[in-house]
Amino acid sequence: MKRRLRNRALKSSYKTEIKKFVDLITEKKLDEAKNMLPSIHKVIDKANTKGVLPKNTASRNKSKITIMLNKALADA
Repeated sequence: MKRRLRNRALKSSYKTEIKKFVDLITEKKLDEAKNMLPSIHKVIDKANTKGVLPKNTASRNKSKITIMLNKALADA
């Protein structure tokens, strides 16, 4: 029960952070998104170390959001 609750909390915070990040990019608030990137990487890494996300999934998601930010910065 404890592990399930911890896993759900980690997964929820992970999804919430990614949604906030994507919203910032779509709203063209690129400076805020750039500042948020390290905290998202930290949340993803934490979910990975606790076993909520597989290693390759965590790596892929970190890469994907970084590419998304870089593309938005290049277009701006």
